Amino acid sequence: MRRKEIFWFWVMAGPATAGFLFLTLGPMLYSFYLSFTKYDVVNPPVFVGLGNYEYLLTRDPSFWPSVKVTLIFALFSIPLSLVLSLATAMLLNTQVRFRGALRTIYFLPSLLPATASSIIWIFIFHPAYGLLNQMLEKVGITGPPWTQSSTWALPTIVIMSLWGFGGGMIIFLAGLQGIPRSLYEAASLDGATRWQQFRHVTLTQISPILFFNLVMGIIGSLKVFDQAFTFGTTAVARLGAPGRSTLFYVLNMYQKSFNYFHMGLGSAMAWMLFLAILILTVINFIAARKWVHTE
Repeated sequence: MRRKEIFWFWVMAGPATAGFLFLTLGPMLYSFYLSFTKYDVVNPPVFVGLGNYEYLLTRDPSFWPSVKVTLIFALFSIPLSLVLSLATAMLLNTQVRFRGALRTIYFLPSLLPATASSIIWIFIFHPAYGLLNQMLEKVGITGPPWTQSSTWALPTIVIMSLWGFGGGMIIFLAGLQGIPRSLYEAASLDGATRWQQFRHVTLTQISPILFFNLVMGIIGSLKVFDQAFTFGTTAVARLGAPGRSTLFYVLNMYQKSFNYFHMGLGSAMAWMLFLAILILTVINFIAARKWVHTE
């Protein structure tokens, strides 16, 4: 019987294990090797040690600008997305009319492909023909050149990114529905105000959910690509334009790897991103031990 169980285990787990080894772990290890080489796809890799990392950190003219753009995007998009998704979840957790339909409507945008929704948003933000500026013009306001200005391009992508807040909203909603009503009743009897109930009951009880959405938001904001690529190819016809205001880290990595065929530099950037996400996640987990309610 034991041999039979082992046999069926390998029958079921074997293909998955092989797929992981050859399609995930294998390419990851190979990219780690390529990060120490000079490789242009055509010629064999040439080992250069830490040369790629040294070039990126000290001499590459686009590396630090792309880091700056990504960090600014994360600084604004993460808190805005968390606040918007939590506020909407709290609203839809009350006894409002058409609550089921509203939940579906708010969640649906997160199911749309990012590329498709980005194209629609770029049309809305078009300086001359966009729906937003046309509506502003009707009330006597001259809209800014959203997609054509290096000042407004990044805020435009931040607003575009908030379109998919429904995924976080559903997770928050599930957490809110798991809070016992008795906790609010006890807090009310003790004289707690609405704000005190929110701070000491709601936030405390959903702190694991808040932590999860925060970690996923950080990872997602550091890996922004779809919106930036669509913006560069559709709105301004050049990746990273106008100027370098939309040159996100992953977009820069894509250009180095597949536009200029600097596979070694691209692999080095990928592993630096992996290390940054790992460090930020560890910091979040350490902080969660103090702030996250686990009872």
